[in-house]
Amino acid sequence: MEKGIILGNRILDVVFIAWFIAQFYKVITTIFIDRKLNMKRIFETGGMPSSHSSTMASLSTAIGLAHGTQSTIFAISFVLAGVVMYDAAGIRRAAGKHAGLLNTLLDRFAAKVGEKLHDEKLKELLGHSPLEVLVGAILGVVVAFVFKGYIQA
Repeated sequence: MEKGIILGNRILDVVFIAWFIAQFYKVITTIFIDRKLNMKRIFETGGMPSSHSSTMASLSTAIGLAHGTQSTIFAISFVLAGVVMYDAAGIRRAAGKHAGLLNTLLDRFAAKVGEKLHDEKLKELLGHSPLEVLVGAILGVVVAFVFKGYIQA
């Protein structure tokens, strides 16, 4: 079996591709929505599709293809993928909503009192909607199956 590019591991290669596609899609859509190129989006969280989900779904699928769905390593990756996706759509999404509320309150306070309590806005785009998580997971599974021959070579 030939080695992969990233740390000699073909599964990591496929996972990176799934992550990159999800993040690059965010850069492309930002061009159409904001009418400007924002390369920072390649490393930012939140938005469609969830790169957390695409990464974990591709990892779990690639492990299943390489080692079988009966393997212990597949079980571990599958459970971990579920935890990461739940976190992305639950806890991190809620934290983003809280940041938005705090930003609004701080702006209103500054307008009323004339004094800022905090100079920079809190990051609001942290988590994902369930749809963003689902699309990210589908992307990850599809990428792993597209590279099935590469994984199993």
